[in-house]
Amino acid sequence: MEAAVERMKSGARILGVDPGLHITGYAVLEVATQAPKICEAGIIRGKEKSAAKLAQRILFLYNGIVEVIEQFRPEVVVVEQLYAHYQHPRTAILMGHARGAILLAAVQRELPVVSYNATRIKRTVTGNGRASKQQVQRTVQRELGLAKLPEPPDVADAIAAALCHYHGVRLA
Repeated sequence: MEAAVERMKSGARILGVDPGLHITGYAVLEVATQAPKICEAGIIRGKEKSAAKLAQRILFLYNGIVEVIEQFRPEVVVVEQLYAHYQHPRTAILMGHARGAILLAAVQRELPVVSYNATRIKRTVTGNGRASKQQVQRTVQRELGLAKLPEPPDVADAIAAALCHYHGVRLA
């Protein structure tokens, strides 16, 4: 953990990812000694929506994450943990595919991967573990001094994941 704190002090970059097969939000935060700032934030949107094209969607997501990693060279990748609701197990399985593509891209580039559950991310960023998507968007906007709300909410969630890691390492 001490090495992580030292890297954060030197202006390292954190890649936060909100995984999804249709839309994956990502955000690269540059961590300066004063305050973090966004280098890049956006979405990777799969073109194919049919179940028959699942392999192509996973490959598209993988290639998109690789492109972000290679362009911005983060020191760590932060991915929201998988949440499975017993009424929707299929959603959890599909999200597992998305997380797998992201984890593979990071590990192949020898990047550490950290996962936080959604409740912890929301609690760290907003003070409320059950915060709404709009609360997360407004808090991220305010904390980073953004002119407008990060859209879509997947981008705000990715920023929040990166901020959660930043605050956790900074306070460690």
